[in-house]
Amino acid sequence: MSEQTQNTASHTPYEWIGGEPRVQALVDRFYDLMDLEPGYAELRAAHGSTLADARQKLFWFLCGWLGGPDYYQERFGHPRLRMRHMPFSIGILERDQWVACMDQAMGETGVPEDLRVRLKASFMNTADWMRNR
Repeated sequence: MSEQTQNTASHTPYEWIGGEPRVQALVDRFYDLMDLEPGYAELRAAHGSTLADARQKLFWFLCGWLGGPDYYQERFGHPRLRMRHMPFSIGILERDQWVACMDQAMGETGVPEDLRVRLKASFMNTADWMRNR
């Protein structure tokens, strides 16, 4: 069995990505890119003046969503993603910028390519479901 096959068969995405420190690095790079890259301007504008709260909540959420500790649910209950994002105007542009920014962050933080492909597809499905305009 190849190492790649073994990773997908015996580990959660959380373990495969490298656990909490690597999820934190991914989230940090995601929000840093939002501030740095002009191509994510509309996405950044939707987040208000500070990213600290969003950064922390995404870290907590992704840990559990990837199969690690359920920090988000322990604090807030069920994520109810669509409901919690209804106050924000999310269209195709914001969806595409979110997914592109996350994909770039995954690439820059060394998420294994086969996991990155799987996660990008899941992120796109979720981001598309979040559209409210």
